[in-house]
Amino acid sequence: MKKIFPLLASFAILAGCAAVGAHKAQPERLIASVYNSGFAESHDSYNAISAGSDGRIYYVLSSESLDTGGQMYSFDPATRKIEHLADLTEACGEKGLKAIPQGKSHVRFLESNGKLYFATHVGYYTIRDGMETMGVPPPGYRAYPGGHLLAYDMAARRIENLATAPDHEGILVLSMDAARQRLYFITWPSGRFVRYDLRTKEMKDFGSQSDGGERGKGPHYQTICRSIAVDPDDGSAYFTNARGVIFRYRPGDDSVHAVEGGDMVKDYFGQYDPSSPGTMGYNWRQTVWDPQDHAVYGVHGNSGYLFRFDPPDERLEVLDRITSEPSRRSGAFDQFSYGYLGFILGPDGHTLYYLTGAPVYRNGTRVAGKRTTAKGEAKGIEDLHLVTYDIANSAYRDNGAVFFANGDRPTYVNSIAVGKDGTVYALSRVSSTEQSLTDLISFNGPYKK
Repeated sequence: MKKIFPLLASFAILAGCAAVGAHKAQPERLIASVYNSGFAESHDSYNAISAGSDGRIYYVLSSESLDTGGQMYSFDPATRKIEHLADLTEACGEKGLKAIPQGKSHVRFLESNGKLYFATHVGYYTIRDGMETMGVPPPGYRAYPGGHLLAYDMAARRIENLATAPDHEGILVLSMDAARQRLYFITWPSGRFVRYDLRTKEMKDFGSQSDGGERGKGPHYQTICRSIAVDPDDGSAYFTNARGVIFRYRPGDDSVHAVEGGDMVKDYFGQYDPSSPGTMGYNWRQTVWDPQDHAVYGVHGNSGYLFRFDPPDERLEVLDRITSEPSRRSGAFDQFSYGYLGFILGPDGHTLYYLTGAPVYRNGTRVAGKRTTAKGEAKGIEDLHLVTYDIANSAYRDNGAVFFANGDRPTYVNSIAVGKDGTVYALSRVSSTEQSLTDLISFNGPYKK
């Protein structure tokens, strides 16, 4: 590669990050290391990163190319080495098909019995009315074949192609009931909720609970939920729609229905037109299961409010606004129109980690972005902050803004993983003289060992 990463010339594959004082309540900056995976066509990535039980960090770099699919890698913190593991299109058995490729993975890696389960998504779009729609194949190319469910065997270092999403749709969301060996996913652009049984290989499509989904027109449009929360105690799976309805899949009778006890329509979250593109509406943005509390913790997109959902009572409780301290003081929403996906429960089992935005000020004036958008994008410039929230004692902490060593700020960060030693990893745009590439970054978390 030639001059793709001038930023890396002085600190590519750095040996470590600048240390963050463990007792400093508000460090001014967290300094991020940048890694070069060697993928010259990498594009904005969403979720697509997780820490494996073997200590490695697994991630996918997306591609919007018509001829090149997304690429899967692993990073070994012990050796600081990156290994290329797979081309997603090739892993799906579609190499040479001359079809729109498997350009993304939009989901986290879900580990069970030595395997990492994940899924593929389309990365090549056709823009209509400022919105991303399913890519129309040019002459000589076939339509997108549909997203695939995949399993990576960490010991055998082999990918198994499990199944393909219905109706040539991409897979936007994936979750797992490891005890019952079931995968749950939501497709794009229609928003179908689908159940896949790993033991029987049976797939069941429950259709869309989001009207026409992101292919709907006018009042039938709804932005699709990006997170399925699974209660491992009874195997129920929960997700939302843009109108704020919480749906529950019940494994007992293999059905989906709206819960009666609560919803996502809260004054604190703001007011939304569910049929208007450019926001997540009343959908939750990201969720995690807390095994100690036996509850779902999640964040609502733009507003940055943390909530707790109690499955037995089907009750949702708003807890705290966990966006950055500058955002809390200013009352501003995130500049990223959907809010951020970088929300996870840390290795200690009681600390939530959240990568969120913060307003940027110049000469005392906030730098404003555009007011509206029809798709998920950054409406303006923002700082990136790491916020932690200790569930055990309801303790919020803004750990400071993240910057690269040259003073540039990470952007388009919608992913997070936390290593066993407390190092925080994410996928971010990194500076380039030719184009804005995405790659792996890391920095010391507040509880770094």
